[in-house]
Amino acid sequence: MLGFLTRRVLSAVVLVFVIASVTFGLLQLTGGNPARSIVGQNATAQQEAQKAAELGLDRPLLTQYLDWVAGLLRGDLGTSWFTGQPVSATLADALPVTMSIVLAGLLLSAVVSVLLGVAAAVRGGWLDRVLQVVSVLGFAVPSFLVALVLALFVAVRWGLLPATGYTSLTEDPAGWLRTITLPALALAVGAIAATAQQVRGSMLDVLRRDYVRTLRARGLADRSILFRHALRNAAPPALTVLSLQFIGLIGGAVVVEKVFGLSGIGTAALSTAAQGDQPVVLGIVVVTVVLIAAVNVLMDLAHGWLNPKVRV
Repeated sequence: MLGFLTRRVLSAVVLVFVIASVTFGLLQLTGGNPARSIVGQNATAQQEAQKAAELGLDRPLLTQYLDWVAGLLRGDLGTSWFTGQPVSATLADALPVTMSIVLAGLLLSAVVSVLLGVAAAVRGGWLDRVLQVVSVLGFAVPSFLVALVLALFVAVRWGLLPATGYTSLTEDPAGWLRTITLPALALAVGAIAATAQQVRGSMLDVLRRDYVRTLRARGLADRSILFRHALRNAAPPALTVLSLQFIGLIGGAVVVEKVFGLSGIGTAALSTAAQGDQPVVLGIVVVTVVLIAAVNVLMDLAHGWLNPKVRV
Protein backbone atom coordinates (compact mmCIF):
# COMPACT_ATOMS: atom_id res chain seq x y z
CA MET A 1 0.00 0.00 0.00
CA LEU A 2 2.92 2.35 0.74
CA GLY A 3 4.33 1.87 -2.75
CA PHE A 4 0.90 2.51 -4.24
CA LEU A 5 0.59 5.74 -2.23
CA THR A 6 4.10 6.85 -3.21
CA ARG A 7 3.39 6.40 -6.91
CA ARG A 8 0.15 8.37 -6.66
CA VAL A 9 1.77 11.23 -4.73
CA LEU A 10 4.67 11.49 -7.18
CA SER A 11 2.22 11.57 -10.08
CA ALA A 12 0.30 14.36 -8.35
CA VAL A 13 3.50 16.39 -7.84
CA VAL A 14 4.43 16.05 -11.51
CA LEU A 15 0.90 17.08 -12.51
CA VAL A 16 1.04 20.23 -10.37
CA PHE A 17 4.46 21.19 -11.75
CA VAL A 18 3.46 20.67 -15.39
CA ILE A 19 0.18 22.60 -15.15
CA ALA A 20 1.81 25.44 -13.21
CA SER A 21 4.59 25.71 -15.81
CA VAL A 22 2.13 25.66 -18.72
CA THR A 23 0.03 28.35 -17.02
CA PHE A 24 3.10 30.52 -16.53
CA GLY A 25 3.93 30.21 -20.21
CA LEU A 26 0.37 30.93 -21.35
CA LEU A 27 0.22 34.08 -19.24
CA GLN A 28 3.24 35.41 -21.13
CA LEU A 29 1.30 35.11 -24.39
CA THR A 30 -1.54 37.41 -23.31
CA GLY A 31 0.36 40.46 -24.55
CA GLY A 32 -0.57 42.63 -21.58
CA ASN A 33 1.59 45.34 -20.03
CA PRO A 34 1.19 45.07 -16.24
CA ALA A 35 3.60 47.93 -15.57
CA ARG A 36 1.55 50.31 -17.73
CA SER A 37 -1.69 49.10 -16.10
CA ILE A 38 -0.30 49.79 -12.62
CA VAL A 39 1.22 53.22 -13.21
CA GLY A 40 -1.68 54.35 -15.42
CA GLN A 41 -1.99 55.46 -19.00
CA ASN A 42 -0.80 58.99 -18.23
CA ALA A 43 2.52 57.87 -16.74
CA THR A 44 5.78 58.56 -18.51
CA ALA A 45 7.92 55.90 -20.17
CA GLN A 46 10.46 56.33 -17.37
CA GLN A 47 7.85 55.60 -14.71
CA GLU A 48 6.70 52.56 -16.66
CA ALA A 49 10.28 51.26 -16.98
CA GLN A 50 10.88 51.86 -13.28
CA LYS A 51 7.78 49.86 -12.34
CA ALA A 52 8.76 47.06 -14.72
CA ALA A 53 12.20 46.90 -13.08
CA GLU A 54 10.58 46.90 -9.64
CA LEU A 55 8.39 43.95 -10.59
CA GLY A 56 11.28 42.14 -12.26
CA LEU A 57 9.61 42.22 -15.68
CA ASP A 58 12.74 43.58 -17.35
CA ARG A 59 14.62 40.34 -16.72
CA PRO A 60 14.75 37.40 -19.19
CA LEU A 61 11.65 35.22 -19.16
CA LEU A 62 13.61 32.12 -18.13
CA THR A 63 15.03 33.98 -15.11
CA GLN A 64 11.54 35.08 -14.09
CA TYR A 65 10.30 31.50 -14.39
CA LEU A 66 13.17 30.01 -12.38
CA ASP A 67 12.73 32.62 -9.64
CA TRP A 68 9.02 31.84 -9.48
CA VAL A 69 9.67 28.09 -9.27
CA ALA A 70 12.26 28.65 -6.53
CA GLY A 71 9.75 30.68 -4.54
CA LEU A 72 7.10 28.04 -5.11
CA LEU A 73 9.38 25.33 -3.71
CA ARG A 74 9.87 27.50 -0.61
CA GLY A 75 6.12 27.92 -0.26
CA ASP A 76 6.27 31.55 -1.41
CA LEU A 77 3.57 32.29 -3.99
CA GLY A 78 4.75 35.85 -4.50
CA THR A 79 3.10 39.24 -4.04
CA SER A 80 0.25 40.85 -5.91
CA TRP A 81 1.46 43.40 -8.43
CA PHE A 82 -1.52 45.67 -7.85
CA THR A 83 -2.19 45.49 -4.10
CA GLY A 84 1.23 44.55 -2.73
CA GLN A 85 -0.46 41.91 -0.57
CA PRO A 86 1.10 38.43 -0.38
CA VAL A 87 -0.71 35.95 -2.61
CA SER A 88 -0.92 33.51 0.29
CA ALA A 89 -2.88 36.10 2.29
CA THR A 90 -5.33 36.59 -0.58
CA LEU A 91 -5.83 32.85 -0.87
CA ALA A 92 -6.20 32.48 2.90
CA ASP A 93 -9.20 34.83 2.74
CA ALA A 94 -10.80 33.35 -0.38
CA LEU A 95 -10.05 29.62 -0.11
CA PRO A 96 -12.22 28.83 2.96
CA VAL A 97 -15.25 30.35 1.22
CA THR A 98 -14.90 28.26 -1.94
CA MET A 99 -13.92 25.06 -0.17
CA SER A 100 -16.86 25.39 2.23
CA ILE A 101 -19.44 25.38 -0.55
CA VAL A 102 -17.55 22.88 -2.76
CA LEU A 103 -16.97 20.29 -0.01
CA ALA A 104 -20.50 20.73 1.32
CA GLY A 105 -21.86 20.26 -2.20
CA LEU A 106 -19.65 17.20 -2.74
CA LEU A 107 -20.71 15.62 0.56
CA LEU A 108 -24.37 16.32 -0.16
CA SER A 109 -24.13 14.88 -3.65
CA ALA A 110 -22.34 11.75 -2.37
CA VAL A 111 -24.94 11.00 0.31
CA VAL A 112 -28.01 11.76 -1.82
CA SER A 113 -26.58 9.97 -4.87
CA VAL A 114 -25.95 6.77 -2.94
CA LEU A 115 -29.45 6.80 -1.44
CA LEU A 116 -31.15 7.54 -4.76
CA GLY A 117 -28.97 5.20 -6.81
CA VAL A 118 -29.36 2.23 -4.45
CA ALA A 119 -33.11 2.81 -4.08
CA ALA A 120 -33.60 3.04 -7.85
CA ALA A 121 -31.55 -0.12 -8.47
CA VAL A 122 -33.36 -2.13 -5.79
CA ARG A 123 -36.91 -0.83 -6.10
CA GLY A 124 -37.05 -0.10 -9.81
CA GLY A 125 -40.47 0.87 -11.17
CA TRP A 126 -41.63 4.48 -10.82
CA LEU A 127 -38.68 5.43 -8.60
CA ASP A 128 -36.23 4.37 -11.28
CA ARG A 129 -38.16 6.31 -13.93
CA VAL A 130 -38.25 9.40 -11.74
CA LEU A 131 -34.48 9.17 -11.26
CA GLN A 132 -33.99 9.03 -15.03
CA VAL A 133 -36.07 12.18 -15.52
CA VAL A 134 -34.40 14.03 -12.64
CA SER A 135 -30.95 13.08 -13.95
CA VAL A 136 -31.71 14.51 -17.39
CA LEU A 137 -33.02 17.72 -15.82
CA GLY A 138 -29.98 17.92 -13.56
CA PHE A 139 -27.66 17.69 -16.56
CA ALA A 140 -29.67 20.21 -18.58
CA VAL A 141 -30.18 22.96 -15.98
CA PRO A 142 -26.99 25.01 -15.36
CA SER A 143 -25.88 25.66 -11.80
CA PHE A 144 -26.23 29.44 -12.09
CA LEU A 145 -29.94 29.05 -12.94
CA VAL A 146 -30.46 26.77 -9.95
CA ALA A 147 -28.63 29.34 -7.82
CA LEU A 148 -30.86 32.16 -9.06
CA VAL A 149 -34.04 30.18 -8.35
CA LEU A 150 -32.87 29.24 -4.85
CA ALA A 151 -31.85 32.81 -4.07
CA LEU A 152 -35.14 34.22 -5.37
CA PHE A 153 -37.53 31.84 -3.63
CA VAL A 154 -35.77 30.38 -0.58
CA ALA A 155 -33.85 33.52 0.42
CA VAL A 156 -35.71 36.56 -0.93
CA ARG A 157 -39.35 35.46 -1.09
CA TRP A 158 -39.52 33.03 1.83
CA GLY A 159 -36.67 34.45 3.90
CA LEU A 160 -35.50 31.07 5.13
CA LEU A 161 -31.79 31.54 4.44
CA PRO A 162 -29.52 34.53 3.65
CA ALA A 163 -29.24 35.45 -0.03
CA THR A 164 -25.72 36.90 0.11
CA GLY A 165 -22.66 37.00 2.35
CA TYR A 166 -20.47 34.51 4.14
CA THR A 167 -19.94 33.83 7.84
CA SER A 168 -16.73 32.14 8.96
CA LEU A 169 -17.00 28.72 10.60
CA THR A 170 -14.81 29.83 13.52
CA GLU A 171 -16.89 32.96 14.02
CA ASP A 172 -20.36 31.39 14.05
CA PRO A 173 -20.84 27.71 13.06
CA ALA A 174 -24.62 28.09 12.75
CA GLY A 175 -24.25 31.22 10.62
CA TRP A 176 -21.63 29.49 8.50
CA LEU A 177 -24.03 26.62 7.81
CA ARG A 178 -26.80 29.02 6.87
CA THR A 179 -24.64 30.98 4.43
CA ILE A 180 -23.26 27.93 2.59
CA THR A 181 -26.48 25.92 2.33
CA LEU A 182 -27.95 27.53 -0.80
CA PRO A 183 -24.64 27.75 -2.73
CA ALA A 184 -23.87 24.12 -1.87
CA LEU A 185 -27.35 23.04 -3.01
CA ALA A 186 -26.92 24.92 -6.28
CA LEU A 187 -23.62 23.15 -6.93
CA ALA A 188 -24.86 19.72 -5.82
CA VAL A 189 -27.83 19.39 -8.20
CA GLY A 190 -25.80 18.52 -11.29
CA ALA A 191 -23.38 16.33 -9.33
CA ILE A 192 -26.26 14.35 -7.82
CA ALA A 193 -27.73 13.74 -11.27
CA ALA A 194 -24.48 12.30 -12.63
CA THR A 195 -23.42 10.30 -9.58
CA ALA A 196 -26.83 8.81 -8.80
CA GLN A 197 -27.00 7.41 -12.33
CA GLN A 198 -23.56 5.87 -11.92
CA VAL A 199 -24.46 4.32 -8.55
CA ARG A 200 -27.68 2.92 -10.01
CA GLY A 201 -25.89 1.35 -12.98
CA SER A 202 -23.12 -0.12 -10.84
CA MET A 203 -25.58 -1.53 -8.30
CA LEU A 204 -27.69 -3.18 -11.02
CA ASP A 205 -24.56 -4.81 -12.43
CA VAL A 206 -23.39 -6.05 -9.03
CA LEU A 207 -26.81 -7.33 -7.96
CA ARG A 208 -26.89 -9.61 -11.04
CA ARG A 209 -23.67 -11.38 -10.10
CA ASP A 210 -23.52 -14.95 -8.87
CA TYR A 211 -22.09 -14.21 -5.42
CA VAL A 212 -25.10 -12.03 -4.58
CA ARG A 213 -27.46 -14.91 -5.37
CA THR A 214 -25.26 -17.15 -3.25
CA LEU A 215 -25.46 -14.75 -0.31
CA ARG A 216 -29.24 -14.61 -0.62
CA ALA A 217 -29.42 -18.41 -0.76
CA ARG A 218 -27.49 -18.54 2.51
CA GLY A 219 -30.16 -16.44 4.16
CA LEU A 220 -28.29 -13.14 4.63
CA ALA A 221 -30.49 -10.14 5.20
CA ASP A 222 -31.06 -7.90 2.18
CA ARG A 223 -29.69 -4.88 4.04
CA SER A 224 -26.46 -6.72 4.81
CA ILE A 225 -26.09 -7.84 1.20
CA LEU A 226 -26.71 -4.34 -0.11
CA PHE A 227 -24.53 -2.26 2.17
CA ARG A 228 -21.78 -4.70 3.23
CA HIS A 229 -21.17 -6.48 -0.06
CA ALA A 230 -22.90 -5.04 -3.13
CA LEU A 231 -22.33 -1.35 -2.38
CA ARG A 232 -18.63 -1.90 -1.71
CA ASN A 233 -18.18 -3.54 -5.12
CA ALA A 234 -20.31 -0.90 -6.82
CA ALA A 235 -18.47 2.02 -5.18
CA PRO A 236 -15.31 2.37 -7.38
CA PRO A 237 -17.09 3.76 -10.49
CA ALA A 238 -19.07 6.15 -8.31
CA LEU A 239 -15.88 7.34 -6.62
CA THR A 240 -14.37 8.06 -10.03
CA VAL A 241 -17.39 10.16 -10.96
CA LEU A 242 -17.22 11.99 -7.62
CA SER A 243 -13.56 12.89 -8.16
CA LEU A 244 -14.50 14.34 -11.55
CA GLN A 245 -17.44 16.15 -9.99
CA PHE A 246 -15.07 17.87 -7.56
CA ILE A 247 -13.36 19.53 -10.53
CA GLY A 248 -16.74 20.50 -11.93
CA LEU A 249 -17.87 21.94 -8.59
CA ILE A 250 -14.80 24.18 -8.39
CA GLY A 251 -15.57 25.45 -11.88
CA GLY A 252 -19.24 25.96 -11.02
CA ALA A 253 -18.29 27.86 -7.87
CA VAL A 254 -17.04 30.74 -10.05
CA VAL A 255 -20.61 31.57 -11.12
CA VAL A 256 -22.38 30.54 -7.92
CA GLU A 257 -20.14 32.83 -5.85
CA LYS A 258 -21.21 35.73 -8.03
CA VAL A 259 -24.90 34.94 -7.53
CA PHE A 260 -24.63 34.75 -3.74
CA GLY A 261 -22.10 37.55 -3.31
CA LEU A 262 -19.30 35.34 -1.97
CA SER A 263 -15.65 36.42 -2.11
CA GLY A 264 -14.11 33.08 -2.94
CA ILE A 265 -11.46 31.72 -5.28
CA GLY A 266 -13.71 32.13 -8.31
CA THR A 267 -14.32 35.81 -7.67
CA ALA A 268 -10.61 36.41 -7.02
CA ALA A 269 -9.65 34.56 -10.20
CA LEU A 270 -11.99 36.62 -12.36
CA SER A 271 -10.92 39.99 -10.94
CA THR A 272 -7.17 39.30 -10.96
CA ALA A 273 -7.25 37.76 -14.45
CA ALA A 274 -9.01 40.88 -15.74
CA GLN A 275 -6.30 43.04 -14.16
CA GLY A 276 -3.45 40.88 -15.38
CA ASP A 277 -2.21 40.23 -11.84
CA GLN A 278 0.01 37.30 -12.78
CA PRO A 279 1.26 36.24 -9.30
CA VAL A 280 -2.28 35.94 -7.93
CA VAL A 281 -3.52 34.06 -11.01
CA LEU A 282 -0.60 31.63 -10.78
CA GLY A 283 -1.19 31.17 -7.05
CA ILE A 284 -4.86 30.37 -7.62
CA VAL A 285 -3.99 27.87 -10.35
CA VAL A 286 -1.35 26.13 -8.21
CA VAL A 287 -3.59 25.87 -5.15
CA THR A 288 -6.53 24.64 -7.23
CA VAL A 289 -4.45 21.97 -8.94
CA VAL A 290 -3.00 20.88 -5.58
CA LEU A 291 -6.54 20.47 -4.20
CA ILE A 292 -7.66 18.49 -7.24
CA ALA A 293 -4.54 16.30 -7.09
CA ALA A 294 -5.08 15.70 -3.36
CA VAL A 295 -8.68 14.64 -3.96
CA ASN A 296 -7.58 12.30 -6.75
CA VAL A 297 -4.97 10.73 -4.46
CA LEU A 298 -7.61 10.20 -1.78
CA MET A 299 -9.93 8.63 -4.34
CA ASP A 300 -7.11 6.36 -5.54
CA LEU A 301 -6.51 5.28 -1.95
CA ALA A 302 -10.21 4.54 -1.57
CA HIS A 303 -10.06 2.49 -4.77
CA GLY A 304 -7.06 0.60 -3.41
CA TRP A 305 -8.86 -0.11 -0.14
CA LEU A 306 -12.02 -1.31 -1.91
CA ASN A 307 -10.19 -3.32 -4.55
CA PRO A 308 -6.66 -4.58 -3.73
CA LYS A 309 -6.04 -5.34 -7.43
CA VAL A 310 -5.86 -1.59 -8.11
CA ARG A 311 -2.69 -1.31 -6.00
CA VAL A 312 -0.69 -3.43 -8.46
